[in-house]
Amino acid sequence: MRFEDAVAELDGRQPESMPGPSLDRIRAVVELLDDPQLTYPTIHVTGTNGKTTTARLVAHLAYAHGLTPGLFTSPHLLSVTERLELGGEPISAGEFAAEYEHLLPYLRTVDDRGFGRVTYFETLTALAFLWFADKPVSLGVFEVGMGGTWDATNLVAGDVAVLCPISLDHRELGDTVAEVAGEKSGIIKPGKVAVIREQAPEAMAVIQARAAAVGAALLVESRDFALSDRQQGVGGQVLTIRTPRAEYEELLLRVHGPYAARNAAAAIAALEAFLDRPLDEVATRDALATFTSPGRLEVAARRPLLVLDGAHNPAAAEALAEALRETFTWERLHLVVAGFTSHDLETVAATLSPLADRAYAAANSSPRSRPAGDIAGFLRREGVATETFGSVAEALAAARSEAAEGDLILATGSLYTVADARRALEDP
Repeated sequence: MRFEDAVAELDGRQPESMPGPSLDRIRAVVELLDDPQLTYPTIHVTGTNGKTTTARLVAHLAYAHGLTPGLFTSPHLLSVTERLELGGEPISAGEFAAEYEHLLPYLRTVDDRGFGRVTYFETLTALAFLWFADKPVSLGVFEVGMGGTWDATNLVAGDVAVLCPISLDHRELGDTVAEVAGEKSGIIKPGKVAVIREQAPEAMAVIQARAAAVGAALLVESRDFALSDRQQGVGGQVLTIRTPRAEYEELLLRVHGPYAARNAAAAIAALEAFLDRPLDEVATRDALATFTSPGRLEVAARRPLLVLDGAHNPAAAEALAEALRETFTWERLHLVVAGFTSHDLETVAATLSPLADRAYAAANSSPRSRPAGDIAGFLRREGVATETFGSVAEALAAARSEAAEGDLILATGSLYTVADARRALEDP
């Protein structure tokens, strides 16, 4: 099977509408495969914001400590191969095609069982389960796609669960923070350990109830682990992190902002819990110093400075605004925004508008993209002069044309927007 054929078959599994919550299809697939996801230990990461960066940090730290980690994240920016990594390297196109060919007969068997077709995300999850078992890995790190309880990734053993901050985002998960926390806390497994980042009180109450119900131990930020100190450094920030087993000092993290620093603290606590020992200080220092997180406060160009960030909900926008003020200086800020109809872009616009001198509203390449006119209306109501464009590439070109050398251009609103901006930079 060619890579192009595998991707075409996969793309054909994109549902016109999301099916109801069910693990029937993915459970049927893995039963046919003899449960490959249970052949290696796993760290499972969920939350509303920060889960991709935290999952990447866990895998990067694990590799620095001599483990062979498999990492499964979503979504991708430019190629679906980005979602599956082994020891920091994405799966090759050839290996993706070969693994997909192996998986396809099992998918087709389940397609015909009356559950509906195996979905795009379920297929990729099954592919990760299988590929990691075939390698084999010594640790699987899985980022939840959406939610937790009903997410396809929730068939892993979940030796350590990590819950990043929970807030409202996808309305399918609930209309209150407590409802969303109920879904996300479903990844906490009986008798296991859960590392809990800062949470709203109503979310924490739900998480504590879940842990008590299944006999899981909780490591809670500020109580059991913490970011003790954070200073700006050359090319990043210098951290001191306290955990139940150690204190790690002078850790240079080359990703900006307090949110990323606290994700690093959670990742260290999670790997400690998994290994049941303190981490090696040299390996930990080297891992953080070499860590990158594409699409998260990513500097894509300079003079003028171009920053890409996938913030798409109010909490992420607040964290982005804080990190921008702390990390960068600029004469004028040019704000390029595109996102989905399902996201609260009105609040995102209100949060980022005080920083902006000009704005460029666009549609991104997703079929779920919000019309540029809607986004422009949000920005104009905040008093920002805004133009509309048919694509992120056109909006970015206009911003780069308008920007002076001392200005900053921010492209945000969705990881699809980041991907579109990346493509525009590669093929101007």
